[in-house]
Amino acid sequence: MAITQLSVFLENVPGTLCKAVSAISGSGINIRALSVADTRDFGIMRLIVPDVSKAKEILGDYTAAETKVIAVKMEDRTGALKEILEVLEKAAINIEYVYAFAASVPGSAYVVLRVDDVDYAEAVLAKNDIPTLNDEDLIHLLP
Repeated sequence: MAITQLSVFLENVPGTLCKAVSAISGSGINIRALSVADTRDFGIMRLIVPDVSKAKEILGDYTAAETKVIAVKMEDRTGALKEILEVLEKAAINIEYVYAFAASVPGSAYVVLRVDDVDYAEAVLAKNDIPTLNDEDLIHLLP
């Protein structure tokens, strides 16, 4: 049930992020989640979009890579993320990075996790009744 994340390498100069996001938005692709990490010379824009192939095609001038990540649905309440992280910690699953996103499902929040073993992490989460999303689920998250 992993989802596909698109990682796009951007030169760290004014206007580059705006240009890339404008290209995606201009094509009618709704960005479900976004994270940007930077270094001195470049940034990595991580995107969750409903149509990765189309987004990758639109961003053809940029270096882009697809990565499998886990999107976890959790209750929108204090401590929900901590409980998920504790489950993964007990299973000795390493989390490389994490970012969150919102959707129009009342009482729900979502977190994207990049882990060292996606299949194992998903099995651990399922065993603990923690729901994860797949690429198809993303289409229905927002109106």
